[in-house]
Amino acid sequence: MRELLLATGNRDKIREISDLLSDLPFRIITTFDRPALPEVVEDQETLEGNAAKKALTLAKAANMLALADDTGLMVPAIGGEPGVFSSRYAGENVSYEDNCKKLVARMEGLEGDDRTAYFETVVAIASPDGLIGTTNGRVDGIIIAEGRGEGGFGYDPLFYHPPSKGTFAEIPLEQKNRISHRGLALAGAKKILARLLEGHLESRSE
Repeated sequence: MRELLLATGNRDKIREISDLLSDLPFRIITTFDRPALPEVVEDQETLEGNAAKKALTLAKAANMLALADDTGLMVPAIGGEPGVFSSRYAGENVSYEDNCKKLVARMEGLEGDDRTAYFETVVAIASPDGLIGTTNGRVDGIIIAEGRGEGGFGYDPLFYHPPSKGTFAEIPLEQKNRISHRGLALAGAKKILARLLEGHLESRSE
């Protein structure tokens, strides 16, 4: 069975991504299985840039196929924040709660359409020879003033999804994975991986 490295140190992402890729014939390897791998600094200006950098860096370091994602929560009314800085919105090495508290404070007084937001995920797949492809997914919702739900992670308790009638922390993981930004991006990534297994794709130098 071919191996696939998940280029992330976020255990919550690993859980979601592993679940979404479970029907593909890949043995999932994580950075926790390879502790000697370098830590990748997410210093690019776009989600795609960060995802590609992580996938390429770790594919070369581990000498194996790697998949990475970068995700941002975008709130147009506050200039697209937190955006590419979503995971470190309140600073470096902060908790999910810290980031959520900053967002709630930043949006204080906003109402109606000014509370609309969207999650976007970009997934990149790379081999040691170069980048193979990227996919993206987006889901729209509303930022509520107080978190609800015990599931999910990150900004999920604040992200209300009207069609689901709940926040991403309230709905079951299986349901979230079908409709979420990460689920949509990984659906595209699975097509790339399937074509790769069939020998229909090659890496491109980056």
